[in-house]
Amino acid sequence: MPSIQRRKLPIGIQTFSDIREDGYYYVDKTPFIEKLVNQNKYYFLSRPRRFGKSLLLDTLRCLFEGHEPLFEGLYIYDKWDWQTHYPVVRISFSNGVVNSREDLDANIRFQLQQQRNRLGIDSAPPERIADDFANLLENAHRIHSQRVVVLIDEYDKPILDNLLNPELARELREGLKSLYSVLKDADPHLHFVLLTGVSKFNKVSLFSGLNNLNDITLDAPYAAICGYTDHDIDTVFASELPGLDREDIRRWYNGYRWGGKKVDSVYNPFDVLLLLQKREFGPYWFESATPTFLVNLLKERGVFTPQLNTLQAKAQLLGRFDVEDIATEALLFQTGYITIKDVQEPMVGYRLYSLGFPNREVESSLNEFLLPALGLKDSDAQTYQLALFKVLHEHDLSGLEAHLKALFAGLPHDWYRNNPIAQYECHYASVFYSHFAALGVGVTVEDASSHGKVDMSVDFGGQLYMFEFKVVEQGPQGKALEQIRAKGYADEYRASGKPIHLVGVEFSSAERQIVAFEVETLTPELV
Repeated sequence: MPSIQRRKLPIGIQTFSDIREDGYYYVDKTPFIEKLVNQNKYYFLSRPRRFGKSLLLDTLRCLFEGHEPLFEGLYIYDKWDWQTHYPVVRISFSNGVVNSREDLDANIRFQLQQQRNRLGIDSAPPERIADDFANLLENAHRIHSQRVVVLIDEYDKPILDNLLNPELARELREGLKSLYSVLKDADPHLHFVLLTGVSKFNKVSLFSGLNNLNDITLDAPYAAICGYTDHDIDTVFASELPGLDREDIRRWYNGYRWGGKKVDSVYNPFDVLLLLQKREFGPYWFESATPTFLVNLLKERGVFTPQLNTLQAKAQLLGRFDVEDIATEALLFQTGYITIKDVQEPMVGYRLYSLGFPNREVESSLNEFLLPALGLKDSDAQTYQLALFKVLHEHDLSGLEAHLKALFAGLPHDWYRNNPIAQYECHYASVFYSHFAALGVGVTVEDASSHGKVDMSVDFGGQLYMFEFKVVEQGPQGKALEQIRAKGYADEYRASGKPIHLVGVEFSSAERQIVAFEVETLTPELV
């Protein structure tokens, strides 16, 4: 039954006891936890930032330490042996930025000493960090007469924070590798191990020897172990929904998917909670900490932005990530900017993932963030956005042509000379698409139909715009609009009842400008 009691929204709360004792909403994740703890011993889970990984680990800590009252009323309550308490070692790299190997080593030593104090281990730690960790696990097992639970949060953050400095990132990787490698030989002292982070680093580079680590990142049974499902929104948060458009919530924030195409998609909790508090839509997750290295890398590689919503990758590529080898698809997927849209398995053992933006928030925000990399200055972005919204709102096609010509005329010539991306023909389409997508309107790229694919369609204000792009040497050729007509791209939309505007756009590579902007409007009576 839907919740009728208003509770506090757990914005930024990562402590399980606070949520359960202080009257916050809680989405019960213990069905996943019960399955997790009874099926295996060593686990790895990757999820983007602010998806509830820290709360998951703290819930596990409370469970293994036997804090029975906190779990009353939850799924796992009558399925757990509350008489057995396990010593828990929890290490987190979520706080602060590590700037050197010495800084990392000091951080690790401090945390290990904290764990010794908490578990009542008063012997002096060995000098080497690896020996210190191994000694901690052995002594915790001996003193508490139970094998140890190890929970490591944001295991990869020191490396990710320094990806723009590869030499330092490699040094930090070796420091973390020395710590994590202890887990292999500590097996006799371990009951349960879970490492969580944003990225999935190559096992050889970071988990050498830990071959029994079970990666559940893409396992369908754990697809919703972090995040909120539609069911969660409609039940747990039911009393917060009046006054908000449910479809807008879904369109803006739902859509993250891990595993097969039949698994539940999820919402980022940070987005949902801030929406329910502020009562207005905003890019809350995106603005919380989009990494600079991501934008710099996309700019350096000259990424074709319309393709970001139509990528494909094998499972192996999505899981391949290291300082020296960062695949664009893996980076975007693991950091949460694209997600799984579909899964195909044309042959046994060959799984192909179709990837794209999870929702309107990410598509709009990332494209706005990338516009400076395409030549549009931050100071001009808002002016152009407001102008685009005005002409679309007024369905002013001649105004749209003038606006887009002004947009391209505003790209500085120095930028063209200094950026290799500008030499690609796809640059024009990237600017065009990202400008529309940043506005947050309904944009579809390479919209497939039985007749082929139109480059881009925009659904806004009861009007449908279908764009075809061509790059010409110089002067208008009239081929873009001709192709839309000839291929019958509008045919599948004839039953929509909306006016359809066929727009052929031609760019001159020599003039760096739109040289043809031809429009043909099909009214509802004609379509």
